[in-house]
Order: sequence, then C-alpha cells, then structure tokens
Amino acid sequence: MTPLSPAEGPRWVAGMMPLPGVDPLAGAGSLGVPSVYWERPVAREAVAGWGEAGVLEAHAPGELAAVLGALGHDSVRWLDAVSPRMPGPWFGGMRFSPTQPVEGEWRSHGLARWTLPEVLVWREGSALAVAVFAPEGPGAEDVVRSRLERVRAAFPQSYRHPLGAPVALRTASSRPDFEALVDRAVEAIGAGQLHKVVLARALEAEGPEPFDVVDVLARLREQNPRCATFLFRAPDGTGFLGATPETLCRVDGRRLETEALAGSAAPGGAEALDASDKDRREHEAVVRYILQALTPVAASVSADAQPSVLALKNVVHLRTGIRAELADGVDTATVVTALHPTPAVGGTPRERALSFLVEHESLDRGWYAGPVGWVGPGRAHLVVALRSALVRGAKARLFVGAGIVAGSSAESEWRETEMKSLAMLRALGGR
Repeated sequence: MTPLSPAEGPRWVAGMMPLPGVDPLAGAGSLGVPSVYWERPVAREAVAGWGEAGVLEAHAPGELAAVLGALGHDSVRWLDAVSPRMPGPWFGGMRFSPTQPVEGEWRSHGLARWTLPEVLVWREGSALAVAVFAPEGPGAEDVVRSRLERVRAAFPQSYRHPLGAPVALRTASSRPDFEALVDRAVEAIGAGQLHKVVLARALEAEGPEPFDVVDVLARLREQNPRCATFLFRAPDGTGFLGATPETLCRVDGRRLETEALAGSAAPGGAEALDASDKDRREHEAVVRYILQALTPVAASVSADAQPSVLALKNVVHLRTGIRAELADGVDTATVVTALHPTPAVGGTPRERALSFLVEHESLDRGWYAGPVGWVGPGRAHLVVALRSALVRGAKARLFVGAGIVAGSSAESEWRETEMKSLAMLRALGGR
C-alpha cells in the first residue's frame, strides 16, 4: 500500500464506545485469536486488535522512513471524540537488518509491516473501550456503528482463558556453533576490530500439538509483569510474539523516553552485576551511544546519574533511563533512524559490529531485536523485540542474544542465553 499523505485527508472512519470488563484478551472468547496484542502490566496498559482495516508495508530499505513517518499522519475521521489513552492505532514492526533479503519463515512479516485493526479494544482506566475502523467510503459510518454494537453485545464481561497443561517440548540448538562464534568475536575484540558485538542464536521448539497463541500470551504477561508483551500475527497465521524489557523510544509530542539496558546476570546476582567491570563497560557503551545519537535530534538530553538494577523473573539487567526534548520537526521515524540498532543489540563501533554479524552470525534475525510496537499521531511506543519467538502451528523458533566484550567467555555467554530463553520456553508451556 502507498504510504499515507496528509494532503489526501482521512482514509478511514472510526467510532468508539465503552465496553464491560477489564481485560482486552477476553475478546479471544468471542472474536478469536487477536491479530495484534500489546500489554505493559506495570502501567496497566493493554490493547488487543482483530482484523486489518489497513496495512502499510515497506518493501525496500529506502521506504522505511516514509512508511514509519506516514503512521503519524492523522488519517482517521472519528465519529466521536477519540480517547487520549488509546494506543496506536497502527501496530507492527520491522526487521533488525533492513538490508538482508526477506526469505523463508519471515516472508509473512516482511521488511516492515504495520496494521490498522478493524476492531481495537484497550484498557481505559478501570474498564475497557472499543474502537472500530473501516475504509472511508459510502456506508462506512453504518459499518462502524453496526460493528461497534456487535462487539459490545458479544464481548464477555468476565473471562479467564483456561491455560493448557504443561507439555514436553522438543528443542534443538547448536552449542558448539554458538561458542565458536563467541570465541571468534572475542578474538576480533582483542585485535582491536570491535569494542562490543551482540551475538544472537535461535532455539527450535516443537510441541505435541499446535501452540495456542492466546495461551502463550496469557503466560507471557503473567510471568513477565515488568516487560512489554506483544503479538503481531500475519494473515497466514504466523505469529511473532514475546515479552521484552527494553524500550527503544516512547514519544509523546516532543517528549522522548528511552533507556540503556545492557549487562546481565542470573536472578539474585544484582550485587555482583553492579560490581562487574565487564558488565559496567558493556552498559556504559550503550549509554554513550544513545546520548550521542540523540544530540543531533534533541533540544536537550538527560540521563540517570547511575544505572539501577532491573530484576526480572529469569535475569537481572543494568538500566539507565534517558529523557530528551526533541527538536522541532523531529518525528518517530527520525528517532528510530537515530537509535536503531543500539549497542545493546548490535555493538560498537556500530558499522563494524553489524558487518561482523553479517559475515559471521549466519542467522536471519527477522524482526528479532528490531523495533516493534504502536504509532499514532504525535505519539508512539516502540520496544526492542527481545525474548521473542516466531510461532506457526506446533513449531516455534526462539531468539536470544548476549553482548560480547573483552573478558567474555563462550561458556558463560551460552549460559546467559539459556537463562534468557526460559521466558519463552515457559510461555510455550514447557515444563
């Protein structure tokens, strides 16, 4: 689809109304598996979407900024006042590396794919609200109003998805290959070619029957309350989902929030992590990069004086919060171009690290470690798609990574990725 142009005027009609209940995922009981899902439990922010009223895609790297920028245009004509709390209305993401060809299992998600759901349900304070979108044209208003009434009539006031019993998952991954890659990266760092590089690996998992995506979402959000849970399901049923602790950017007008999240340890290892020279160096490299990247696009930038420890269920991280006042005319597309990929998922120096990955990693990351989330007029929240998996039928491909710096060891980095994989394995129902 051609990117939106402000001169074209509204291209969709929308209406909204309150709904009973407090859980958008309850709509799975009447509307089926969502096509998009987004939740931040700590912020009590949750939204689910069904269907596709509109789709915007990029098919070449040169189209990415235009497509992302178009999502911020006000292209919807509302039949009534729109809620300022509504996330979106566009949901989607893009590949980690836009220059690699889109092949195989990632074809359904493409280079970048953003959808405007037909039905969007989100948490509005202590209750829910629903919005319905339809392409502008004769009869569009009637379509919106009738669909709103149907959703309200069918939406359950209370609903709890019954989780399936734990299952035995068959898993496969190559430890020797990953450890050899870590050794190669440490050699490159020792030779002065790199300061840091983030290596990723895939873990194949297969269940005894097709995975219930609503099951997986319910477990993800319950087990990872300090993370953003997400789902982006393509028309062919392939779903990319996960629970990530890392925000790439949260934009509200000219206000920007982001963070440096680097340095990891096992649960209970907060004190050792805070005192680790290796992890401190890894973390500080990310902070420096983000501050430098934001300087050309921001009127002012500030960061926490010292990193804090973010404790998650399966891992603890060092975290530094960063805030900025964006310069006039800077939009979400400009911010993403400046920040992605940060050294937390790529490395430093940036171009050398990315070249190393292209030459040696031998992994199609797809949307893993890429920006995913929602975008709307003047607002956006994009996260870095970590702790994630591509799921289709009974098969899932999990992605995990680790930052390599001087002093890294292949054995400890393998253990770190094993620790990080637990979030998705448990969400898939593995026992």
